[in-house]
Amino acid sequence: MLIRKIEKFLRETGMPATKFGRLATHDPRFVLDLRMGRIPRNRTEKRVEHFMNNYDASMTQARMGGPVHVA
Repeated sequence: MLIRKIEKFLRETGMPATKFGRLATHDPRFVLDLRMGRIPRNRTEKRVEHFMNNYDASMTQARMGGPVHVA
C-alpha cells in the first residue's frame, strides 16, 4: 500500500508531509489526502515511488547534522 511506504519514508527522512507532496507530486495536500482515503492513479503512484527510490538521503542527513558519506 502506497501510504505505508510514504509514512515509512517520512519517518526515515524526517521530511514533512507537505514538503513530500510538493516535491513528489506538486501537491502539498497529497499525503493528507491519501491519509483520508484518496486513491492515486497508477501513473501518480509510480512517480511517487520513483521519487522515494531516487531521493538523495545525504541531503536529509546533512540537514539533520548526521554523517554524510559520499562515494
